[in-house]
Amino acid sequence: MTKYSLLDLVPVVEGGTVADALANAADLARHAEAHGYNRYWVAEHHGMEGIASAATAVVIAHVGAATSTIRVGAGGIMLPNHAPLQIAEQFGTLDALFPGRIDLGLGRAPGSDQRVARAIRRTLDSDPNAFPNDVVELQSYLADDGRTGITATPGAGAKPQLWILGSSLFGAQLAAMLGLPYAFASHFAPDALDQAMEIYRRDFRPSAQLERPYAMAGFNVFAADTRDEAAFLATSQQQQFVALRTGNPGKMKPPVRGYRESLPPTHARILDSVLSCSAVGDRDDVAAGIAAFVKRTGIDEVMLTSSIYDHEARKRSIAIAAEAMRVPELA
Repeated sequence: MTKYSLLDLVPVVEGGTVADALANAADLARHAEAHGYNRYWVAEHHGMEGIASAATAVVIAHVGAATSTIRVGAGGIMLPNHAPLQIAEQFGTLDALFPGRIDLGLGRAPGSDQRVARAIRRTLDSDPNAFPNDVVELQSYLADDGRTGITATPGAGAKPQLWILGSSLFGAQLAAMLGLPYAFASHFAPDALDQAMEIYRRDFRPSAQLERPYAMAGFNVFAADTRDEAAFLATSQQQQFVALRTGNPGKMKPPVRGYRESLPPTHARILDSVLSCSAVGDRDDVAAGIAAFVKRTGIDEVMLTSSIYDHEARKRSIAIAAEAMRVPELA
């Protein structure tokens, strides 16, 4: 059966608090674990009042303590924001707390706008183009191979599973060169998906971590017991994307009936583009959508995300998606 995992941005909803969002994250991870999800990832975003996962390693520890078997990790850590030694220490600590369960996905975007990126500044002249060197430096700390002359404590000898993340061809090339698993952010930036997967598989070089290519891609699911209810639930995410792309991000809003139909053509095109890798509907609709996506991409694992305003409706969506993953086409 195709493996399936869950990406959670730890949304802060209108009328809710950060404390609510973090409590929901732990509950959601337990729910995903019970429904057979392989891993639960949170992503690093900054300066966004609707996302509570900025302190990513802390959230992972919170979720790890609430679960027992599911892999937990970052999808991802935006490495240009951090010194590699600090990430080695943080994820070395997590690996000591939850051995064999920690994933460390690495990306080169700032996870924020440029104003917030400057406020985060690791140094005043931090260069995102140094990302490959930062990844290799981080690998050296974890391997404790002596190349840096520094021993990371914790970190030396830790074995979080390293991933390269991407939404362009750069990450595919780097993951292939380093022989690491690769995850593509097609749940919000699908345009280069097929080409990135082709490059990753074509250029992959085996490494100590991985003998052959292993690829995952993001896919949105809005599932409910009826198609009408699923379409209604999906409008919260639609509102969030339109708000973000038009410079008005905020907390996640309640769903609105007829929202998609009320949009001007330019905004509707935004949704058609960013949410093209999605399934909205009942179990059969979701199963068909995921099966077509897996067949098209040939991915080894699908990273589902289900951004829904109501927590219980979101849990139901995740449960239906797990049922959909068990259909014969995905076995």
